Parts: sequence; C-alpha cells; structure tokens
Amino acid sequence: MMVLMYAAATPQQIDDVIARIAHSMMQPLRLPGDEHVAIGIASAIPPDLRPVLTEALAMLPGVEHVIQISRPYKLASREFRRVDTLVNIDSGTAKVEIGGSRVVVMAGPCSVENREQIFETARAVKAAGATVLRGGAYKPRTSPYAFQGLGLEGLRLLKEVGREVGILTISEVMAPEDVESVAAHVDILQIGARNMQNYALLIAAGKSGHPTMLKRGPSASIDEFLLAAEYLLHHGSQDVMLCERGVHPLDRTYTRNTLDLNAVPVLKQLSHLPVIVDPSHGVGVARYVPAMARASVAAGADGIILEVHPSPKDALSDGAQSLTPDQFAATVSEMRQIAIAIGRSL
Repeated sequence: MMVLMYAAATPQQIDDVIARIAHSMMQPLRLPGDEHVAIGIASAIPPDLRPVLTEALAMLPGVEHVIQISRPYKLASREFRRVDTLVNIDSGTAKVEIGGSRVVVMAGPCSVENREQIFETARAVKAAGATVLRGGAYKPRTSPYAFQGLGLEGLRLLKEVGREVGILTISEVMAPEDVESVAAHVDILQIGARNMQNYALLIAAGKSGHPTMLKRGPSASIDEFLLAAEYLLHHGSQDVMLCERGVHPLDRTYTRNTLDLNAVPVLKQLSHLPVIVDPSHGVGVARYVPAMARASVAAGADGIILEVHPSPKDALSDGAQSLTPDQFAATVSEMRQIAIAIGRSL
C-alpha cells in the first residue's frame, strides 16, 4: 500500500499519516518523488485490516489517494517507488553512481589467483574505463576438486588493490557468517546465481546494509528474482542492484547459457533498482561476449560486468569466457559508442 499526498500537504499532515500507519503496527516509509510526497507501507497487511486502514488513511487531511500495490514484491516494485534508485558508493579513493545516465563497467578475473595477477588486471581494466574491479575470493564450483578461491587472502588482496589502484571492488559472498568479513574488504557484495534463493544469506546481506548485487538464478522467473531482492530491501539494504547473467539454454552446444536480454527492459519497467548484465556468464564463450555486451548496453542496462584475465588460457577458473585486456579495451570502446547513441555515457 502507498499513500500519495497532495503537493500542498503540510509537514504536519505527512507526520499524521506516518503516525497512523505506525499506530496500526505497520512500517511507514517516506518515499522520494518529484512534486508529491508518498508514504509506503513496508509490511504485509492482513486482509481484514486492509480496507479499514485504507479508509482511515484516505480520510486524513492532505491525502490525495491510497494506492494498493498489486505486486508480490513491494519495496522492489516501481509501483512503490516511482523514481530510479541511484546506488552511490565512495571508498575514499574511488566512487561511482550506478543507476544514472552513465553505464558503469565492472571487470576483472573470475578468481583472484595471486597478487601479480589481480594488480595487473586492475590497472588494465581501470585504464580501459572500468570503475569496479570484480574478483572472486570464494568460488562456488561444480566440482569439489576445482579451484575454490584464496578465501580471506583473496579478500585482503582485493582491499589492497582497490586502495592502491583507486578502483572499487566487488566479490561474491557465499555464507551468512562470511558477510561481515567480505563487507569489510570489498565495496560491493555479490550474491551469486546459485545463492539467489539462499534466504539466510539474503537476510544477512540485507542487515549488513552493504551495497549488494544480486544475480538471477538460471531457472528463476522474474518474480522470483525480484522477491529475492525484496529480502535484501526488507532487511535493511537500500543499495541493491539486479544482475541478469543468463538462463538455462535449450542447446548447450554453442553457449553456456542463454543471455536473457528481455529481462533488462522488463526489470526496468517493474522495478526501480539498477540492472546490471553479465555477458561473460551469459554465453560462456569469449568470442561472443563483446557482441552481447554491446547488446546489453542497447537494451538499457545500467552496468556491464565482464570477466578479464591477463592470460585466459592459464586462468584457474572460467578462462574460456574471459577477455584479454586488449579485447576488453576494444569492447569498452564499442559499448561507449552505443551508449552515446542512446543518450547515455560510459
């Protein structure tokens, strides 16, 4: 439910609406808007209370009308928040705004392998236009014998490289008990596709309040994806980003996944949250990544996240989908032209 106030509503009238909602043991949220103030109810409203509360709020001075939110997700819905969410991150040595007119580029290796590799990659991707360095410290792998990441040492390297090179960092967190540690070392938490419905992890990440990028599961519907984001928002996180990274393909002969670019405009219509696209995981084959990166910008993505490795053939994970620094620089240049063509920058 959302209460839309008249443009001329007084501060006292707004406070009275907030007090009435709180009196009903509901959580009121003051929402941003261009001219009108709106107050949302970030709680599940019992069916028997809904008509009573609707009538009571509609009768208060200053209230223009009461809007019922039809979506199962509330806080993530554009019905609830009409203006786009802007995620602003400032580490002290680097900063970025995600969700505005500029398309943000995130790039780096699938896994942090050693100090030389992550520093070389960080300098290369920053020089080419990336503002966020990706790198996995903890890696969920299909095989227990595959490289699982450097763990805490990988996080320490990300913190060091972020400060020294002057670039923001993002890394995956896999367990609720690791949220605090990962958040202390990187600027953005990533919740991977395998953990999209790990509700304990979503709750812990939400309670941390740390900027979080949530990846869509390969079999998840749009509503399931947004309900997962709702967990983050409901438990306190304001800086949430959605990441489309591909769904299960009909044919695995040529690509790893099918990059669902339909999801970009759909998510932008349904939700106010920034939308990131991951073409690297979306197709899983390096030769196809640049084309899908360009297409992602054209589809309206607020950011692109790409895997880049100094020597993909020697990568300990996901080398087949990783770009070289030179390939990455060329791809960024192509994406920039498309961004300009649709009235954005990169």
